[in-house]
Amino acid sequence: MKWLEKINLSVVIERLGSFTSALLLFTVIGLCLFTGYRLGNYYHCNQVRMLEQQQKRLEELYHKQDENVARIHSLEIELTVEQLANQQAQMSLKTAAEQQSEIKKRLIFYEKVMAPEKQSAGLLVENVQITETKTPRNYHFQIALVQQQLKRRYSKGYINVVFIGQQKGKLVKLKLANISGMSKKSTTFSFKYFQVLNGEFTLPEGFKPEKVQVSAILTKSKSQKYTKIEKSVLWQVSH
Repeated sequence: MKWLEKINLSVVIERLGSFTSALLLFTVIGLCLFTGYRLGNYYHCNQVRMLEQQQKRLEELYHKQDENVARIHSLEIELTVEQLANQQAQMSLKTAAEQQSEIKKRLIFYEKVMAPEKQSAGLLVENVQITETKTPRNYHFQIALVQQQLKRRYSKGYINVVFIGQQKGKLVKLKLANISGMSKKSTTFSFKYFQVLNGEFTLPEGFKPEKVQVSAILTKSKSQKYTKIEKSVLWQVSH
């Protein structure tokens, strides 16, 4: 900038004259203003263009975000549907397995009745089932007896049922006759193939059952000998 120091304004004015000098000054100022305006306008237009580009880019990103959110929601719905279908499939498989198990039990039961030659001969306590009732501590029992003999005769007798468990820290045995209103006739049986005995009983408060012991007793008569068959099962309640 040392060349500016060499310019003597008084000499320039003297040589060019006042009017010419003033005109030159206004021309220089106008040129500077015009140049500044053009440069400012250029940078302004450039900034506006960049802003528009950024705005367009931002709108594209928002659009992609909306598409991604919609895709995520769609995938979540598909995942939920797949999970529900998987749960239904598992429930169907479980139901089918339970049905197959029940059918197998029934086939085994009827095989014992109709084809005793495939099993050991004699009277069997085939099934002991305990079911809850709507009354607290009150239960329904069902006991199936099966006769396995090639030459079948009527099996006659009665059953004794004992519930074994804990009460106040002690081992307690409760007889069915003491905790139910069943008559002695209700516990007797007389059948050729099979018979199902059932009834209800109420456990005392504080008693925690652990086992059920069933005794099927064939009474002595002309056609049969005295025989006692026992079966003990763990306490298990069906709902």
